[in-house]
Amino acid sequence: MNRTKSLLGLALSCLLCSTANAEISGNVVRVGVLNDISGIFQDTNGMGSVEAARMAAEDFAGGGKNVKVEIIYADHQNKADVGNAIARRWLDNEGVDAIVDVPNSSVGLSINTLLRDTKMTFLASSTASSDLTGKACSPNTIQWVNDTWATGNTTAAAMIGRGGKDWYFITVDYALGKGIEAEATKYIEAHGGKVVGSSKHPLGTSDFASFLLQAQGSKAGVIGLANAGGDTINTVKQAAEFGIQQSGQKLVAFLLFINDVHGMGLKVAQGLQLMEAFYWDMNDDTRAFAKRFAARPGMNGKMPSGNQAGVYASTLAYLNAVAATGSDDAKQVVPQMKKFSGKDKLFGDVTIRQDGRVVHPMYLFEVKKPADSKYPYDYYTLVSTIPADKAFRPLKDGECSLVK
Repeated sequence: MNRTKSLLGLALSCLLCSTANAEISGNVVRVGVLNDISGIFQDTNGMGSVEAARMAAEDFAGGGKNVKVEIIYADHQNKADVGNAIARRWLDNEGVDAIVDVPNSSVGLSINTLLRDTKMTFLASSTASSDLTGKACSPNTIQWVNDTWATGNTTAAAMIGRGGKDWYFITVDYALGKGIEAEATKYIEAHGGKVVGSSKHPLGTSDFASFLLQAQGSKAGVIGLANAGGDTINTVKQAAEFGIQQSGQKLVAFLLFINDVHGMGLKVAQGLQLMEAFYWDMNDDTRAFAKRFAARPGMNGKMPSGNQAGVYASTLAYLNAVAATGSDDAKQVVPQMKKFSGKDKLFGDVTIRQDGRVVHPMYLFEVKKPADSKYPYDYYTLVSTIPADKAFRPLKDGECSLVK
């Protein structure tokens, strides 16, 4: 009898413990969109990412359990110390349960370290450093959309497959650019290609003339732009002034988005090769999402970037995991997210691996000539599709401590 009582008591105690752990702190799930609101990533992320997160919260609609969701946002100004201070405030004082977006690898890596072993989830939908699912992997972090391994390797592979053997890099001088160049260089050299030179530039450079002259003088068949946002736009615009593409050299952008192409115009961007994880005009689901996004406050008809689509997809996946577990604690939500394998409306066939990497297909596009564009934002021609199992670093090669 006593033994039966003690077993019942133990079972009740475990049940109570499980119920206590599975709860939503403050009865509301707070998601903080942390990005560049006013700098070089404001078009690819900015307030568009905030609207994408709001769309995810609206589509989640309480998850069938009346779960309340609040979306807040802040500008990290592309500074790791600023981003870290905001995240610390959200963590300690404001009851934020997840941080999403975070373009700029130095900011993202800092947030990744801060949130490790806390209750907060990091949805690194725009942080491109592949270290997030490699040597710096964290049980709190899920990385969506892109990373430097995927960008460097898949883009280099696609270009080498089209005869681009000799390369010159124009690279932004911080973690993002260095990571892309390093990954691409490894692939190029391992597959019979050669990197003939490289120029490094600070973030937010306005004059690329000297870098482009060096690239032009190198006679490399491919000029790889290992930068992003306004830096890539300025590089491409100035390359057009130098007539680089007309002289036979191919420009390839490792991290470019539809908003960037729109900003520079098809006359300048035509012929540019780029790798993307998302294009608004791929299918009925992406078009439906894009049209809703374009009608949101402040969007003024703009189509979403891959990063903004990633904010939507990762926020919705996170909220679904919260509903499934009844908790907003990363220790329960992130393992639940990693169980997902199936169709995502925006990114196709998706699996979330144990290292936190979301794998999905990637696409090589060529920017259309102005005469070939039939309607607003009709900018890309699909050149090739890289399947999900080839697009990202193999799990065994990442040196992630979470992988058993």
